[in-house]
Amino acid sequence: MITYDTLSEAIKGKQDKGYWFNFNLKKDHISCPELKKHFMAEEFHVDCFYRFEGDTNPDDTSILYAISTTCGVKGLLVDAYGVYSEGLSTGIMDKLKMK
Repeated sequence: MITYDTLSEAIKGKQDKGYWFNFNLKKDHISCPELKKHFMAEEFHVDCFYRFEGDTNPDDTSILYAISTTCGVKGLLVDAYGVYSEGLSTGIMDKLKMK
């Protein structure tokens, strides 16, 4: 797997690989504002992810998820707080936890 030093470098690298759309994390789905669509946990797959920690504070974490949907949409989700954010459904939390 390719490694990246910064979040912006990773975003550019994944966009170059066809992950053009932006996804937003919602309570029980992810949404794609550009397409005005949302995807439930069973409608997308996390292809890979990259974790970035702040230089001065390890709690300052961002995770970039490269996601493909069952209908062929490829995009990126940036989660600044990790998948343990309050209020997320179990399905979404399970989908975003990488083992």
